[in-house]
Amino acid sequence: MEDGMATFRYRNKKWQARVQRQGHAAISKSFLNKQDAEKWARSIELGIDRGAYLGKNPAERTTLAEIIQDYIREVTPGMRSAKADTIRLTAMLRDPVCRLNMLQLTPRLIAEYRDRRLKSVTPGTVIRELSYLSSIINHARREGGLNIQNPVQLVRKPQNPQGRTRVLDDAEEQRLLDALIATRSNRRNPWMKPLVELALATAMRRGELLSLTWKNIDFKRRVVYLPMTKNGSARHVPLSSQAVAILDRLPHHIDGRVFPINDFSVAAAFMKATKCAGVEDFRFHDLSHIAITRLAGKLSNVLELSALSGHKSLSMLKRYTHIKPEDLARKLG
Repeated sequence: MEDGMATFRYRNKKWQARVQRQGHAAISKSFLNKQDAEKWARSIELGIDRGAYLGKNPAERTTLAEIIQDYIREVTPGMRSAKADTIRLTAMLRDPVCRLNMLQLTPRLIAEYRDRRLKSVTPGTVIRELSYLSSIINHARREGGLNIQNPVQLVRKPQNPQGRTRVLDDAEEQRLLDALIATRSNRRNPWMKPLVELALATAMRRGELLSLTWKNIDFKRRVVYLPMTKNGSARHVPLSSQAVAILDRLPHHIDGRVFPINDFSVAAAFMKATKCAGVEDFRFHDLSHIAITRLAGKLSNVLELSALSGHKSLSMLKRYTHIKPEDLARKLG
């Protein structure tokens, strides 16, 4: 076939037109009659000659995997939880839905992804993943020029799980702390026990504790400065005498951090300790529940409690504060 000449063939009761130009992939389309096929072929050839033909719709040329990878490269590095977000999004790339192009990505297929994930992870995790996908698609629409509707916005989210109420009794807490003690005869991380003790004493979250530096601790005023917290703003955390004593016992690491360990090491060590201590269904994040509940007994003013915990709304603070009715009964007299 001479380059640039369209070809036509009759197949399965339709006319198929095929246009081939040097430097371009072959383009074909089927029509009910030959006249429409010839008309389409001429328009494609003219577009190529003028440099105006761009091929398929950009959304049809772009897969979900590609826009996730773009997001990881362009947006994730500037996020506070960049490393953890990159790992989560990279894991998401393994799902079959990521092989679809953006025109194929319908609300029904997103709903199937939701239901598939609910079989292996919690509803809260699925809610976060759908939020990720929605943000990624919106970024591709704004920055990548994809003229598509966001299918995630049309999908029902799983029911938001109730706030956890898991707290430790005194015996469980002591077993957990004992399981975290590092000695010469075991390989336990020596930073874990003081990390957990400080979480219980201050209600600081894991990410806040792991980013804590010695230069941001004012021992004279007994205050810790956190330049970035989960809600996106800085805050100051007061230190009790117990918290100061925990910090005083710690050696100073060369990198300036109070706890020179990473998030994944903490997660693994904490899981191992809970198993060793026989403490079931307990997460590191539950430590802040316990701490805030204890602090609520000392700080009756909810504004003071929210300033300490960093919660901006009373509704969120109530989810993390578990006040026992018997304690209220004792206060009533």
